[in-house]
Amino acid sequence: QVQLVESGGGLVEAGGSLRLSCEASGMILSMNDMAWYRQAPGKQRELVAVISNGGRTHYVNDVKGRFTISRDNAKNTVWLQMNSLEPEDTAVYFCNAEVFVLDMAKYMTYWGKGTLVTVSS
Repeated sequence: QVQLVESGGGLVEAGGSLRLSCEASGMILSMNDMAWYRQAPGKQRELVAVISNGGRTHYVNDVKGRFTISRDNAKNTVWLQMNSLEPEDTAVYFCNAEVFVLDMAKYMTYWGKGTLVTVSS
């Protein structure tokens, strides 16, 4: 079994910063893309940022220049540094990873349970 566990959420004032972490554990042989998604109240889950195994990154327009995604392949960990936070960034943030599962001999997509980020105005 593979588990993704997020941490680092909380309450912050507008303009502040938070750093989210997500660590993958279990029978992991390798991982492809790792990503952060978010779901605001009453809205659909949306992609925030993704990073490939080689470090190539992609961000949605709303967070470009404010958020930075990074990863450590040796630690099976991905981070999301969030600066200049805005009330519109309030959401539950979910970690997502494509993991090669040895028992199944293929890549499977896993999700964490999420961590709440609340930005006050």
